[in-house]
Amino acid sequence: MKKRVLLGMSGGVDSSVSAILLKEQGYEVIGCTMILCENTKKEDVNQAITDAKKVCEKLKIEHHTIDLRKEFSDYVINPFIKEYENATTPNPCVECNKYIKFGLLYKKAEELKCDYIATGHYARIEYSEKYKQKVLKKAKAEKKDQSYFLYGITKEKLDHIIFPLQDYTDKTEIREIAKQNGLEIAEKKDSQEICFIQDNDYVKFLKNQKQFKTKKGNIILTTGEILGKHEGIYKYTIGQRKGLGISYSEPLYVTKVDSQKNQVIVGKEKELYTKELYATKLNWQINIPKKETKEFKCLAKIRYRAKEANATIFFEEDKVKVEFEENQRAITPGQSIVFYDDDGILLGGGKIGI
Repeated sequence: MKKRVLLGMSGGVDSSVSAILLKEQGYEVIGCTMILCENTKKEDVNQAITDAKKVCEKLKIEHHTIDLRKEFSDYVINPFIKEYENATTPNPCVECNKYIKFGLLYKKAEELKCDYIATGHYARIEYSEKYKQKVLKKAKAEKKDQSYFLYGITKEKLDHIIFPLQDYTDKTEIREIAKQNGLEIAEKKDSQEICFIQDNDYVKFLKNQKQFKTKKGNIILTTGEILGKHEGIYKYTIGQRKGLGISYSEPLYVTKVDSQKNQVIVGKEKELYTKELYATKLNWQINIPKKETKEFKCLAKIRYRAKEANATIFFEEDKVKVEFEENQRAITPGQSIVFYDDDGILLGGGKIGI
């Protein structure tokens, strides 16, 4: 009897080719397209559903559409807005993967009595002799690796997840498979970074939210000198240099955003570097005996585009202290820190604290 797989399908190339690969591997594939954003153009939503349906019809597989706009707003958009109000920089893709794709879509798979859930993510899942369990690893296509965004998946679900693209190293290979199979979407453009924000203009998005609250305040030097005024702390993030609206004898960067005092603190570039941070809201994908292990060494990544760096993790009740061997630039509260071992296995991750 064929194993059943529920595949999240956006109408794009990656998820469409994933359907082809799963069929070739002998699975019974069911496609599922999620409607997520209230503010997405209606024609874009309809096109995504149409493209996914066409692929499913061509491959002779079942297709479902589920409306998760309310849930997406509750779990992703509203927390995104709240974090900017609190002067932290959110990572909505992490929340979407945790609560929507590998949360609600995972439940849908269970309802449909599927054995697995699959997506077009670039990451690997395989059995590890070292940890005696299924583990999530960085993708072979390093430039497209999305494991950083997947640390929120609970380890119990790893046995029931498939990433069909995990062995591919180049997007051109994926497009070629789509062409060979006569898919109309073979040359379709990749989706934008944040799906619910048009043109990636988060400032404009926030200003248009009725519930979003902000007010003017001071931009001050780390010495305490007032250099100017800001229109709202949400416009600033750690490490920012451009668009500060102030003049000084040398380049200045945002070193801190203080929501309590409604201040933006700026300083010299050297003031952006530090070796320590605290992380909360942790999720571990491997078993770490915390009572016996007070600390351990790993590679840590403080943002998606950052390189992994040698670090030591120290356990402190419901949080961890992370000490890096070398200074890290612009550690940003609200962003995710993700931990790997030397083999590229994702150990876990959490949210960088203030």
